[in-house]
Amino acid sequence: MKRPLRWNIALGVVLLLLAALVLAPFWFVLTGSVKDPAEIIARLPTMIPDNFTLQHYTKLLAASDYPIYMLNSLLVATASTLVTLGLAIPAGYAFFRMSFRGRETLYRAILLAYAFPSIVILIPLFGIFAKLGLVDSRLALVLVNVAFALPFAIWLLRSFFAGIPVEIEEAARLDGGAPFTVLRRIMIPLVAPGIAAVAVFAFVTAWTEYVFASVLILSDDKRPVPVGFSGIIGQYQIDWGLLLAGASLSILPVVILFAFVGRWFVAGLTEGAVK
Repeated sequence: MKRPLRWNIALGVVLLLLAALVLAPFWFVLTGSVKDPAEIIARLPTMIPDNFTLQHYTKLLAASDYPIYMLNSLLVATASTLVTLGLAIPAGYAFFRMSFRGRETLYRAILLAYAFPSIVILIPLFGIFAKLGLVDSRLALVLVNVAFALPFAIWLLRSFFAGIPVEIEEAARLDGGAPFTVLRRIMIPLVAPGIAAVAVFAFVTAWTEYVFASVLILSDDKRPVPVGFSGIIGQYQIDWGLLLAGASLSILPVVILFAFVGRWFVAGLTEGAVK
């Protein structure tokens, strides 16, 4: 059924407003990072910089520990994503294929991990990690990030496995395929959109995590980007140029990740929404 013209116009206006609402903060951050200091704090903000400068990026990369923070975040986020996928794929397949007592109850219970605010378990977790000698290590951040990303990853991947016709799996087994071979060569390629969605979710969750990183990491050379910002902007005075340049660079890995897997990520979300 063809929509009336006025509905199309109204829909276009709403979409433009939503796009402006979402993109406006990114625009001000990106353009602010190339403005001179006086223009950044001007009473009337400008949409387009009057004077283009890269002095904030030069100062950030040459006179601060920001590159170390970026490297730490990349290591932690990449390791967290790989470990999450390595555990979530077989776990999601097991929840879909294996029959055992309490399967549905356990499947729903894993989402209880999101019922508690992270600050509630912060102190007990710090005590456990202190006894294990993991405080002030990147491994501690990887374990925390995996623990929080894994329940949703399992939940999402199981729904994708359930959407594959059972005849495909049965045909592969009739041809002599072992369960692990069927999973690796048949099932994983078919749930690639779900895996991409989980990878993006796990990476962004680890990349932006702040609460646990601010407590578990004590050394400056092991801090990730969100925590490192607190040392860059200063204790008594905020250097807005450095802050905006750092914020602009911090979204670069996420943009690159979306450039590679964005198509599968959107497909994964839309397919998962109708299951």
